[in-house]
Amino acid sequence: MKHIYHIQGMTCNGCRSHVEKILSEVAGVSKVSVDLEKAEATIEMESHIPIETFQEALKNNGGKYSIHKQGEHHQHSEDKKERQLKGVGTGTFYCPMHCEGDKTYDKAGDCPVCGMDLVEEQNRSTTSSEQWTCPMHPEVIKDEAGACPKCGMDLVPMEADSSEEEKTYNKLLKKFKIAVAFTLPIFLMAMSEMLSNNPLYDIMEQKYWNWIQFALSIPVVFYATWMFFERAYKSIKTWNLNMFTLIGIGAGVAWLFSVFGMFFPDIFPSQFKTESGAVHVYFEAATVILTLVLLGQLLEARAHSKTNSAVKELLKLAPNKAIKVVDGEDVEVTIDAIELNDILKVKPGDKIPVDGSITEGDTTIDESMITGEPIPVNKTINDKVSSGTINGNQTFLMKAEKVGSDTLLSQIIHMVNNASRSRAPIQNLADKVSGYFVPVVVIISLLTFTVWAIWGPEPVYVYAFVNAIAVLIIACPCALGLATPMSVMVGVGKGAQSGVLIKNAEALEKMDKVTTLIVDKTGTITEGKPTVETVGSFDDGLTEKDILKYIISLNKNSEHPLAEATIKYGKEQNAEILNSENFSAVTGKGVEATIDNKKVALGNPKMMDYASAKITSQMEEKAKDYQKQGKTVSYLSINKTVTGYVVIGDKIKETSAKAIKELQDKGIEVIMLTGDNHDTAQAVATELNLTDFKASMLPEDKLKEVEILQGKGKVVAMAGDGINDAPALAKSDIGIAMGTGTSVAIESAMITLVKGDLHGIVKAKNLSHAVMKNIKQNLFFALIYNTLGVPIAAGVLFPFFGILLSPMIAALAMSFSSVSVIANALRLKTIKV
Repeated sequence: MKHIYHIQGMTCNGCRSHVEKILSEVAGVSKVSVDLEKAEATIEMESHIPIETFQEALKNNGGKYSIHKQGEHHQHSEDKKERQLKGVGTGTFYCPMHCEGDKTYDKAGDCPVCGMDLVEEQNRSTTSSEQWTCPMHPEVIKDEAGACPKCGMDLVPMEADSSEEEKTYNKLLKKFKIAVAFTLPIFLMAMSEMLSNNPLYDIMEQKYWNWIQFALSIPVVFYATWMFFERAYKSIKTWNLNMFTLIGIGAGVAWLFSVFGMFFPDIFPSQFKTESGAVHVYFEAATVILTLVLLGQLLEARAHSKTNSAVKELLKLAPNKAIKVVDGEDVEVTIDAIELNDILKVKPGDKIPVDGSITEGDTTIDESMITGEPIPVNKTINDKVSSGTINGNQTFLMKAEKVGSDTLLSQIIHMVNNASRSRAPIQNLADKVSGYFVPVVVIISLLTFTVWAIWGPEPVYVYAFVNAIAVLIIACPCALGLATPMSVMVGVGKGAQSGVLIKNAEALEKMDKVTTLIVDKTGTITEGKPTVETVGSFDDGLTEKDILKYIISLNKNSEHPLAEATIKYGKEQNAEILNSENFSAVTGKGVEATIDNKKVALGNPKMMDYASAKITSQMEEKAKDYQKQGKTVSYLSINKTVTGYVVIGDKIKETSAKAIKELQDKGIEVIMLTGDNHDTAQAVATELNLTDFKASMLPEDKLKEVEILQGKGKVVAMAGDGINDAPALAKSDIGIAMGTGTSVAIESAMITLVKGDLHGIVKAKNLSHAVMKNIKQNLFFALIYNTLGVPIAAGVLFPFFGILLSPMIAALAMSFSSVSVIANALRLKTIKV
């Protein structure tokens, strides 16, 4: 038997595997499958096992996870939702390296895996300003500033308000200034030893200067950079080894060595002592290393704030106030006070406060901020307008239809945030390398010490010690971990500014590999604004006005674009609307209902078959004349007899032909699948120079076609805008929804085009290629940096060129490696898609 239970407490794939292992070890369980996204466990068992048994098993393994029957976790979800509404525990801090997938935290702090600072999701709806996340591990969320418990990076605020980011930056800047103030004199004292007649030794002996260096190093180690040692300790304790593990060990050993050398000089061999007999100390190396790493964190904090600038700009689009018309009077209200169906006045130059439709007036609206298209759009009564767009030079009234988080702008921000936090499959490579990185570097450091101690020149132990520390310091797993998420974050933001909404990072990677694009006709290739051109009768006893009467009476309950076109036409013709009963929509075919006790059906030939109404050859010939012109013909049947027809035209979008040509030039095969008849499809395909198309396709036919192409090894993208496209959108490798289409289609898709034309697919293709290229550049840089840097620090060039790398130079190189990766990712902001 099989049961499905809800699991609470899982935050990553590691949790999923752990829960799966615990449950599978329960006696009597034959198979367990745990789904992280659904938070469900499907358990197959030989005979029924009480849920208490599973609860006890999970409790005995730390009590982090809990298991419930389906539905029992509902209250937990409601409680979470209530907390979110209050702005508490919103879980919007995450690590930019995605160490634990999409896991989020309620507070700022350190990523528990890599130690990096958590960063905060940019979302105005989150009212809490005290949540922090890691830029490398988005699942890490803390309620206060600190370091990521995974990678050790400084957490960054998730609140959209840049003042929090400034606060973090200023805090680091303050520590950096203190570190420099105390490190600089230590460095000058140490460097003075290179002078033949050191004037400092005329003042006091070297051992006393060592004590001064020790005193000056204390504020650097125990205040300005103490967070690095905390992160290192945490990383070792949890065995999430990271960059700060290496920094903590390297700088910590250098500092502790120096302290022991001062207090217990007699235990050190002569190789470690100067001519005066004092042990050579490395306070300057330790403090300079730590200060340079702090500089790297400072620069990274400033650079990272720019990676999500696109979302910040989107947040700025939403106005804070609006003018509400109440009893004929203009009343200024906050955005939060706007309710559905409120009438709002928008003055010239004002930002549109919420989504809705114009009820009075004409205007032009600049929609470039959400569509990426710079040309203002003319709007009139009943036209839709979106929050954040800018009104032209005419005042108009509008009705609020979507408010708060339901507006297009809010959905864009939400989608961009989610996509920025998602992981691309290519990141798995970096994760695998990072998993072995720190232990390997520590081993190389120990080997370096051993080799230099055995075969190095005198003083062998000094060389061995310094080079071993240099190996630890120069290695930078953070550059490797940041390579993918930084490019994804900037790329997704760039897409949002260009009207291309990316659902997750996987979509970017797959879009770059697409070989075949399937497009729907209506609303995708065409404008999706059908108009009635002709209504005709096949029955001498019925006039065209009678046929129209039945058509609009039948369509008044339908939401299909073609139905809306007939209703609009009927109103223009002042046609009578009759009462209808038992309305039913037959997907991919048409609609039917009972009108005046007559069984009436409207749709394509398949609908007529469904209604048992025969289409004669003369009727087909009549329809073909229109279909060859690219028109759509729907038949009307009354009591199983075809009595009339309606001809509907839908203009091809101006951008469709150019976009299809560009995609074909990129080597992408474009195939049109439409539910329309063959002649209509043929006319459209000919006009667009499409080499392949299929007509009369039902939703299941489109789905099968996707499966057939995938079976041939094609990477298939599907672009559509209707409910009937949703199955194929979901099945395709990349589903692309027109933003002008239905919410079902948009939900099923991985990419949404805000403007809703095929040129957006060209943009998506260009963007995905640029992002993947940028990621590969980052990974190459990070891998080459570490591949070359570690051996050079170990001293491989010394036998040939006499070159050794100072730990301080290694620290400088390490600090700038992560910054370089972020800087390269920021180049995506300037690309043209």
